[in-house]
Amino acid sequence: MKRPPALVFTAFLALSTPLAAHAADPRPLAIGAHAPDFHLPGVDGKTYSLADFAKAKVLVVVFTCNHCPTAQAYEGRIARMHADYRDKGVAVVAISPNDPAAVRLDELGYTDLSDSFDDMKIRAKDHGYEYPYLYDGETQAVAHAYGVLATPHVFIFDAGRVLRYAGRFDDGEVKAVKSPDARNAVQALLAGQPVPVAQTRVFGCSTKWAEKRADAQKSLAKWNAEPVTVEPIDLKGVAQLVKNDGKNLVLVNLWATWCGPCTAELPELVEINRMYRGRGFKLATISLDDPAKQPDALKVLQENHVAAANYILATSDRDAFAEALDQEWPGPVPYTILIAPGGKVVYRKSGAIDPLELKRAIVGVLGRTYK
Repeated sequence: MKRPPALVFTAFLALSTPLAAHAADPRPLAIGAHAPDFHLPGVDGKTYSLADFAKAKVLVVVFTCNHCPTAQAYEGRIARMHADYRDKGVAVVAISPNDPAAVRLDELGYTDLSDSFDDMKIRAKDHGYEYPYLYDGETQAVAHAYGVLATPHVFIFDAGRVLRYAGRFDDGEVKAVKSPDARNAVQALLAGQPVPVAQTRVFGCSTKWAEKRADAQKSLAKWNAEPVTVEPIDLKGVAQLVKNDGKNLVLVNLWATWCGPCTAELPELVEINRMYRGRGFKLATISLDDPAKQPDALKVLQENHVAAANYILATSDRDAFAEALDQEWPGPVPYTILIAPGGKVVYRKSGAIDPLELKRAIVGVLGRTYK
């Protein structure tokens, strides 16, 4: 497909603009504009451009991502659109616009995966994406050219790659859909009719432009300055902890200063705590060091910025401790359990945690969307 030289030049300028020049609030592509070209890597190992969709009567470009709860709410609907219209001449392509380093940890509270390219590959495989999923987080040049405001943000082009619809996918998110805006636009274009509503507002998570990296770093510095303490816990306190009669999901980790795998996984536990603690989640650590070694345990916790409910076991009766904590604990450390409100253990791990496995267990209880 040929485009007038001026349009090609405009797209080239947008795609070659230095990252530092990108505005945090770009102007979305106007209705009637031609689609800016792109050359982006996909999770399937291929590189895609507009030419790869040249045969499509309608092209649906959805800017979305892994971490956003709104994006996750629309994941199934994007898949259904692809399935319903792929044999009717409609191509669907998803693009992640976010710079992973610009996403704060506390913005990952609804997900088990970040917006990195590697994590995009995992999500696409786990959820069986049958449409291309492309990464623009390296330069964000394509997201800037399109003027992506949030995830998801939908752009629908006709056969001449003229923009005919831009905005939300529909008005539902986690509610019943009353206005299937993107589907209405696709059906109108396939029928050769004007799109009934060409532009709608978008809602979702704001685009994570590289300019937000500084804020992400600032948040880390703030969290690293949080006070870290440790206090003794007896058998009665342990029983109360695992009873979990509150509203929080509680993660309990057993560790010791003399246990290499224990101290090695503390940074992972800190990251998980920072991700989910704003959503009714609590991390508790119990050191099995001798109570006289409390200063040593505190030092390790402070070095790793473990701002959580930290305890050191105040009894030498390990069998009684095991009975109070979890009868399925075989004895070694590290040992980690995830306890739902009411006391049900929903995850156990003897030995070092698998961070992704643990995150999936957590969001399996907390949920991935605002619903």
